[in-house]
Amino acid sequence: MRFPKRILITAAATLATVVSASAAMALSYSGRYPLTVTHSQFHNGTGCLMLTDDGTQGWPHSGQASTVGRLFPSNGGSFQLINRILVATVTQSSGTGLSASLVFTAPAGNGNIGNGVFEQVYGGEFDSGVLVFGMKGGC
Repeated sequence: MRFPKRILITAAATLATVVSASAAMALSYSGRYPLTVTHSQFHNGTGCLMLTDDGTQGWPHSGQASTVGRLFPSNGGSFQLINRILVATVTQSSGTGLSASLVFTAPAGNGNIGNGVFEQVYGGEFDSGVLVFGMKGGC
């Protein structure tokens, strides 16, 4: 049985679309990412950002976030990937009753996170720095 060329081209295009959509959905940001902060007043050093990418924060790539490390202790938080920009916010215990959060912002795409900006917001005060992410699974 011969199929017209137009049907074969349409079928191939449809299959390519389905395969690429499946591959995009298969990307996940779940994992442990080493991070290094420099040029900060109080947070120069290394730590680890842990992400659980399960879509629970309203975006396809979103979920829980937490940090590990002496400089970055946290009570947990969340992350979202919007318009190829990852924003992870985790809360900290300030010990003074003031609210405190760590914010990690960086470009992201294809399952990879680029370099970005670190920010600690503490009772209206701010501490910023340069943020460098390592490879997923590196901590």
